[in-house]
Amino acid sequence: MHTTELNNQLNFSGGPGVLPESVLAATRQAIEAVPEVGLSLLGISHRSEWFAEVVAEAERNIRTLLGLSDDFAVLFLQGGATLQFSMVPMLLLRGSGKTAEYLRTGYWSSKSIPDAQNEGAVRVLWDGAAEGFRRLPAPCELQHSPDAAYLHYVSNETVEGVQFRTIPGLDSVTRVCDMSSDFLSRPFDPERFDLIYAHAQKNLGPAGVTVVVIRRELLERVPPGLPSMLDYRSHLQAHSIYNTPPVFAIYVVLLVSRWLLNDIGGLAGMAAINEQKAAALYAAIDASGGFYDGWAAPADRSLMNVAFRLPTPEREAAFLRESAAAGFSGLAGHRSLGGIRASIYNAMTPQAVTMLCEFMREFARRA
Repeated sequence: MHTTELNNQLNFSGGPGVLPESVLAATRQAIEAVPEVGLSLLGISHRSEWFAEVVAEAERNIRTLLGLSDDFAVLFLQGGATLQFSMVPMLLLRGSGKTAEYLRTGYWSSKSIPDAQNEGAVRVLWDGAAEGFRRLPAPCELQHSPDAAYLHYVSNETVEGVQFRTIPGLDSVTRVCDMSSDFLSRPFDPERFDLIYAHAQKNLGPAGVTVVVIRRELLERVPPGLPSMLDYRSHLQAHSIYNTPPVFAIYVVLLVSRWLLNDIGGLAGMAAINEQKAAALYAAIDASGGFYDGWAAPADRSLMNVAFRLPTPEREAAFLRESAAAGFSGLAGHRSLGGIRASIYNAMTPQAVTMLCEFMREFARRA
């Protein structure tokens, strides 16, 4: 195995995350020249017929992976999940006279709340801050209002490593979900959602593009006065090419969607691989006799981000130093939490997780 290939496979970063080797190889070729066009991917017009088909195929593939009906539109936008923190309440809360419900389950759901408060009334239905965001609410802890403007939650918190196993909320209330770090990592029923968004740089591709899946019916109630760039209808009417889009990022999303369909066999196959990786890593933590301390409550452990601590800051620093020397990268915990975090997104191989587990066991033995 080439050194560069090994380094890519051992990238446990929380984002941008690791990409499949086959996607990296195809991307390298496309940067030189896209086979169908003969031009570098970085210099192909976003108005070309070729790129229009790239967008169309990426959408078709996502629809196939999700089993998505025509009741939904699929958009490729810019601005990351952070822009969606504003666009969602602009569409669904502004002028509604209703209250939006938010679940505050970690760092990123906390970031989504202030922009919503700029547009109207917000009720934080559950707040896990006092417990360090180590767990998620049980259904019995959530008293949803049937009159809410919408419910917003984050399906997987990348910083703290907690992930919903069930879908909260009332099916009669508009349900919005930030799936940035677990979109296309496992099957789910899209019909139970009204708006889903996910920036690419975890499981889908590089930074620069955000996938939005939105029920078309929501676009019938757009409030007046929205800037055209912040109006989902503008992007829908232009087939996600309203302004100059991130051609490179969308092309890589296309390659990743092909990989999921053709190499992995869809989301059920992807989920099985992800469960295997997570089980191995959590087993290494649980078998350490307390040397490694998992952050998340066992019932809410994420399949994407495994956050844990060591007995002292000095040992954590040594762990990061020695793991880097062994070829691992991206293992430092988020700046807001510290500790260690191993992100095991779709393209992280089981072999790489096995190597990390072996390193962890050896490090604990020597400590």
